[in-house]
Order: sequence, then structure tokens, then C-alpha cells
Amino acid sequence: MKVSWNDFVEQCRSCQACPLASTRKNVVIYRGSVVAPIMFIGEGPGANEDEQGLPFVGQAGQLLQLLLDAQGFQMKDYHIANVVKCRPPENRVPTETEAATCKKLLGTQILIAKPKIIVLLGKTAYTLFTGDKSAKMTEIRGHIFEKNGYLIVPTFHPAYILRNNNERVTLWNDIALVRRKAEELGLMDPLPETPAMPTSRPSGK
Repeated sequence: MKVSWNDFVEQCRSCQACPLASTRKNVVIYRGSVVAPIMFIGEGPGANEDEQGLPFVGQAGQLLQLLLDAQGFQMKDYHIANVVKCRPPENRVPTETEAATCKKLLGTQILIAKPKIIVLLGKTAYTLFTGDKSAKMTEIRGHIFEKNGYLIVPTFHPAYILRNNNERVTLWNDIALVRRKAEELGLMDPLPETPAMPTSRPSGK
């Protein structure tokens, strides 16, 4: 049975399937375009996301947005979400049970968003999404592989880059890889010139 976006949003907002529902302020579903060729998936909302009800709006999200803007991504090009839609207390990593509980909602979300490329931000998102616990992000990032008809690109979580700024160029290169693949597939128009990596850091706490 096909679910409409509005029905899906209501399912998310009314969900009480795991203990995270009792501590959340807001269910954090997405930002960007509902239907988009590229989907970015992180592990779970933080304090800023829980407050605003939007994913990736804190410092890590500001960095991600900075890099997307510099690479010429427009809102219509991406759909940003998380493996779990409620903030784990104290920003801890979502448990396997929490991720499994939310997996059906994420699956519906992917079907509605219809991405061709899925970018997994960080080891936790990669592990929870693929079930692969042994892979090292330093070895798998920057590679493209196919799973269930989607092109999967693992890369570092922007929060990791905030703690390891020397790896910013790595995340930049991975997003550039996504951009090139999207152009190759005809999902995005080529940029008139090669973008330069921004050097500013996200503001705020």
C-alpha cells in the first residue's frame, strides 16, 4: 500500500514504538526536498535538531550545508534525514533496537524520496543502515557501491570533521564525488567551474 508523504509524517509524529518517544521534544523527519535524487542519512538528531524538529541544523549541519552550497547543491537536489527520528538522550549513539524499530519508517521515507544516491554520514549510520559492523570508515569512505538498487556512498559525519578539521578536505572530496556521480547520471547539471572548498567554520555553539 502506497503511503502519502502527509500520512508518513503523521506516522512519525505519532510513533511511540520505542523509549525515545518519551524523551523527545520533536520528531525530526527531514529537510530539503521531499523527492530528491540524493539522500543524506546521519545517525540521529542532536539537541538543536530536537528543538527545531529539523535534521542537521547544529554546528555539524551548518558545516554540511556549507559544503553542499559550495558544491552547488540546491534544495531540490537533496533530502536529509537520520536513521532514528528522535534524539537519543545526551546525544548517545542509537541502540540497535532503536534503529531496528525506526527502520521501517526510514524504509518508507526512502521509497517516498526516491533517491538514486544515498550518502551515509558516519560509521554509525553506515553500520545501522547496512548491518556491517566490521568496516572501517577510513577504508570504505569515498567508495560507491550498490545496495538494493541504490548507489551508496559512505563518508565521515560532519561532527567528526568538527573534531578533526584536517579531515575536512576528505569530506569535501567525498561530496564532490557524489556531485560528479549525480552529474554523470544526469541527476544534476554540471557546474560551470570547479568549486573551491570553503575555509570558514560554522558559527555558534
